[in-house]
Amino acid sequence: MNRQFLRRAAKVSSIAIAAMMSLNAGIVPVIAQTQSVGAYPERPKAPKGAPNIIVIMTDDVGFAASSTFGGPVPTPVFDALADKGARYNRFNTTAMCSPTRAALLTGRNPHEVGFGVISEEAAPAPGYNSVIPRSAATFAEVLGMNGYNTAMFGKHHNAPLWEDTPVGPFDHWPTGLGFDYFYGFLGGATNQFAPALYENREWREAPQDDPNYILDRDLADHAIKWMNTQRSVSPDAPFLIYYAPGSAHSPHQAPPDWIARFKGHFDQGWDKVRDASFARQKKTGVIPSTAALTPRPPVIPAWDSLTPDAKRVEARMMEIYAAQLAFADDQIGRLIQAVKDNGDFDNTLIVFIQGDNGASMEGSPIGTMDEIARGKNAMPDTLQDQLARIDDFGTKHSWNNYGIGWAWAMNTPFQWGKAIASHLGGVRNGMVVSWPRGLQKPGQMRTQFTNVTDIAPTLYEAAGIAIPESVHGVKQMPLAGTSLAYTFRQPNAASRDEEQYWELRENIAFYEKGWLAATTPRVMPWDKEAPPASGTPVEWQLYDLNSDFSQSRDLAAKNPAKLAELKQAYAAVAARNQVGLPAGVSAAAARPFLSNGQTRFVYRNSDQRLSRYSFANIMNRSWQVTADIVVPETGGDGALVAQGSRLGGWGLLMMNGRPAFLYNASILDRDKTRITGGDVLKPGAHKIVADIVYDGGGRGMGASVRILIDGREVSRGRVPRTIGALLVSEGGASIGRDYGTTLSDDYASPFVYPGTIDKVVIDVGPTR
Repeated sequence: MNRQFLRRAAKVSSIAIAAMMSLNAGIVPVIAQTQSVGAYPERPKAPKGAPNIIVIMTDDVGFAASSTFGGPVPTPVFDALADKGARYNRFNTTAMCSPTRAALLTGRNPHEVGFGVISEEAAPAPGYNSVIPRSAATFAEVLGMNGYNTAMFGKHHNAPLWEDTPVGPFDHWPTGLGFDYFYGFLGGATNQFAPALYENREWREAPQDDPNYILDRDLADHAIKWMNTQRSVSPDAPFLIYYAPGSAHSPHQAPPDWIARFKGHFDQGWDKVRDASFARQKKTGVIPSTAALTPRPPVIPAWDSLTPDAKRVEARMMEIYAAQLAFADDQIGRLIQAVKDNGDFDNTLIVFIQGDNGASMEGSPIGTMDEIARGKNAMPDTLQDQLARIDDFGTKHSWNNYGIGWAWAMNTPFQWGKAIASHLGGVRNGMVVSWPRGLQKPGQMRTQFTNVTDIAPTLYEAAGIAIPESVHGVKQMPLAGTSLAYTFRQPNAASRDEEQYWELRENIAFYEKGWLAATTPRVMPWDKEAPPASGTPVEWQLYDLNSDFSQSRDLAAKNPAKLAELKQAYAAVAARNQVGLPAGVSAAAARPFLSNGQTRFVYRNSDQRLSRYSFANIMNRSWQVTADIVVPETGGDGALVAQGSRLGGWGLLMMNGRPAFLYNASILDRDKTRITGGDVLKPGAHKIVADIVYDGGGRGMGASVRILIDGREVSRGRVPRTIGALLVSEGGASIGRDYGTTLSDDYASPFVYPGTIDKVVIDVGPTR
């Protein structure tokens, strides 16, 4: 059903719907409007006085990163909203991207809606299949049914991987989940300078000739443009904007002038930065005066133990992270200013969640300049590699993520970080709410225990909308969250959230009325491919968060009865929420990709990129690529087929008039291969073949390559190691050109081949 118009109704008298004027007025139920004879169906109308809504969620930003919550990174826009709004210092997420965003959108716990893990780690079980069911409508769907115009900008990490194709299915793209308009990217991350962009369902190329292009600015531009258009065309309808920039997820990237602002700011190291943040948090009341600073775990090196070279690299990585977060704040400020310029600020509810989980510890103890290679493809960079390319940090030619010491400092005063759902460093994020017309006692801290599942019911109550029992004919499961609107009126009210569970990659926690049972971390974020051996005992800890804000004192030995009680309660809650993979079910199970069972792929020349999940999978197998081309009389160079980028990818190209096979296993020169074939091709038709024979024996092994021209072998060579798990998304796959960061420095994007490409055929063998 088109959300802007109701289905044709029975020919009976029209129904007038009374609307609420404030939070204290009545709630408008979702009722199908009816139609009179001689009348058209009416558009749904929002309750009178319903606020505009902006939900902002940044990425991988720890509790203590922003200045608003005592951190070292200046975020004046976030600060200003907090000063005249409400800070929430006990707000919780789920410890990772997809689960948090699914809970945010639906108001249900992540396992209830198929997101016990990120979409890339999905498994064929209800709690982990990455498929949001129709029985869990998003806030975009519900608000749209009630007269809101809806749009989303930025990161959408809640589509199953097999839906990321240009022909759909589109059921779980933003436009399939209730958003009228979408501009952003699918998946966990993208390159700020060469993003894998979509507008609604269509691939969009970032400008190839704009040296100042960056995604965070582009997102703000599009959000402002859409909002201004909406206010011009439909000024009587409120709008919903869900704004989810990729910052500050890796790759950490920012404009050079913003990076320069932070030069030398972090030379003192993570230990002193953490101490300083803790002091600011206490001074400003962000944390209680009784809160303790948790100690540094042994796995995180002391800053003073690093070599001068290591300190130089780590300080530079943190400078870039700070620049990215500060620049994202600045661009969000442009959107907020546009709301003010339109005269809508007083009745715009802004929910600004600073991070979808704690700061990321995925960069490893020493950080990385190529997180995809290190974290996914088992190709770690060394300190010497990092030193050699330190000037590339923060540019489009690096996928850097800082060392775990910085993540620990950005999560002050808590233990651990992203992906460790058992500890507050992974799940505690700062949140600010601004709504001049609806918020009482602005500037006052809200200390209630709150959770990401609370946002959807909060929006419904603020808008005066009843929680629907059915959406598009599908009965809805109950919401897991509790509206926080009571905290708008009563800053010191008692918490209404009394129970919450967490489970992610075998790290578990359960909260009940201030008590927290938590497992000792079993899977470190930088070692996620190496879970504990089967049968490894699960160790539990116990904390009283009523008196221990930072989860610093383990009481398990002193109160075993309470721990046993919470463990039993967790087991019951886990069963209700589809937590845990059934025996024999694994994330390694085949997923329903459109290409399953296909061994031959035929592509035609096109200016539209294909996503990595809609293209032939050439990893860990022998394969062959054949290009039928016509060389023009004037010759010419260009890409015949290209996938990925210089950070990881491959291509068959014409370079200096000769066929060339390029393979980049990582960003490092030692992982780059180029095999050039034969003489300069004469004008006319040619068949160019690259035949790749995989060594076998596991993932990421080497391969032998032959290049053939018109059936004759002209060269051969070796790829010492190949990509075994993940090709970067930023380049996608393209025929007749190479977009984005390109496979090589020897040419510029888009490197369009000037001749004729009849077709490109890829034949793949079985995995080995």
